[in-house]
Amino acid sequence: MKYPRCQQENPPQAKFCLECAAPLALRCATCGTPMPAGAKFCFECAAPVSSSGSAPRFASPEAYTPKHLAERILTSKSALEGERKLVTVPFADLKGSLELLADRDPEEARKIVDPGSSR
Repeated sequence: MKYPRCQQENPPQAKFCLECAAPLALRCATCGTPMPAGAKFCFECAAPVSSSGSAPRFASPEAYTPKHLAERILTSKSALEGERKLVTVPFADLKGSLELLADRDPEEARKIVDPGSSR
């Protein structure tokens, strides 16, 4: 039997791969019933058999994330969502410039204030 992950040829009586020591018996990912080679559905629960030949390594992130790390991530959730900051924006006004630009389109006003930027 050739193991799909490492392509090692194993004897029919082998229970583990000779190359990577992975279990060779195909098991249903849903109920754990041993499956014969070539099965497409579990004969116990009718769940489809995965094409990889083995159950997934981890069921969910909770299964392999250390508890202390999961708690730290969940408590710092507000930092991940963003925060409001107080900022100071400097503004300079030339006498009468606001009156000159008040009724103009922003792009037109910029051309008047900074003629070199319209390149």
